[in-house]
Amino acid sequence: MLAVAMSPMAASVYSPALHPSHSSYPRRRRDAVVVAASASSSPEETKDVVIVGAGIAGLATALSLRRLGVGTTVLEQGPSLRAGGTSLTLFKNGWRVLDSIGVADELRAKYLRVQGMRMRSSAGGRDLREFSFEEEAPGQEVRAVERRVLLETLASKLPPGAISFSSKLKSVAGQGAEGTLLELQDGRRLRSKVVVGCDGVNSPIARWMGFSEPRYVGHMAFRGLADYAGAGGQPFEPKVSYIYGRGLRAGFVPVSPTKVYWFICFNSPTPGPKNTDAAALKKEALVLVRGWPDDLVAVMRSTPDEAVVKTPLVDRWLWPGVAPSASRGGVVLVGDAWHPMTPNLGQGACCALEDAVVLARRLAPAVLAAGAGDDVGEALREYERERWGRVFPLTARAGLVGALVQWGNPAVCAVRDGVVIPRLVRLGPFLEHTNFECGLLEPVAPSP
Repeated sequence: MLAVAMSPMAASVYSPALHPSHSSYPRRRRDAVVVAASASSSPEETKDVVIVGAGIAGLATALSLRRLGVGTTVLEQGPSLRAGGTSLTLFKNGWRVLDSIGVADELRAKYLRVQGMRMRSSAGGRDLREFSFEEEAPGQEVRAVERRVLLETLASKLPPGAISFSSKLKSVAGQGAEGTLLELQDGRRLRSKVVVGCDGVNSPIARWMGFSEPRYVGHMAFRGLADYAGAGGQPFEPKVSYIYGRGLRAGFVPVSPTKVYWFICFNSPTPGPKNTDAAALKKEALVLVRGWPDDLVAVMRSTPDEAVVKTPLVDRWLWPGVAPSASRGGVVLVGDAWHPMTPNLGQGACCALEDAVVLARRLAPAVLAAGAGDDVGEALREYERERWGRVFPLTARAGLVGALVQWGNPAVCAVRDGVVIPRLVRLGPFLEHTNFECGLLEPVAPSP
């Protein structure tokens, strides 16, 4: 998923490609979790840790805790792992997390290491600038990975039965000294010492905790994954290709020998109605880039209709003193459920992975200490303190970068293409935020 949005004024080089794609518009789901008014007669199951959501954040959290000896139950409302989405881009901070939980090398073997990037103007495809990661940002590791494969790889490292499918949360039925009581749509009742909300950008748990709906930022994105398996492989160098127009940007990046990820980001005052006609979505995307460089159009035409998605870009700024706490009793939020951010820094999935390792390192000792209820609460607060100082600035910066790169004014775009990108952009300093060190999670014998 590597489409990086470039913010010339901030020497930025990122975009929607770098972020996990969402399968629904931010206000689509209204099935908010509520506090139950009455108790059920169903028997309760007792758990130490329940994770709601088997996406990247949920599975990475489960695997991180398992390496530290804590077993978890992961609730996934669907009948299987989510196969939707296209690709996402991971920078070196994301790969460090995957190294720490033991899955990085398995994924590296499947996906190309991106060597650099090429920036062009939509007007005739004129070259503006080329970068080499090795020259501009030594040690940087960038790869686009298929979301489906990442989820399958994480899930494969969990014990059988760790993920409970078709397990949709109905309500948070209460909190007390013995933990948080969850009621599921199928009637089951789970009482858990800790509940980790990893239920994504439309998180019902976040709404239950008092968080606002994610904010639509005025930009929509098309994303797709082209398949060249039947054509003898894709023909591109392992570089990101970015193309800039007026209020419109696009790009593509090779993912593997047979897959190429692409994106288009465009301005729109409202998200508009949800369109589930895959063929119509692809046609709409092609119309936006009519007359743009042929290689971009060819990649889009090589994409199966069902591999094209259209989503709004949203975020939530965690203003100090305004945003609710990331934890409430023994309930805590991770990833997009807490801090949805736009893809303009390529850090949505990377930050979710970071969250998982930081939370696991803070939480595991408290969970393993018998009867340590106060320790659990303090561990969750320490997690929030450590992560807030990182995710709030990144969320704000990503939003500002997105606003800059979506310029439509012809004079401003001319300065961008003629001065800022060719002469002022510096890649290395802008990638400082990828230097996060998560450390290793030394594995211990997991609990049953």
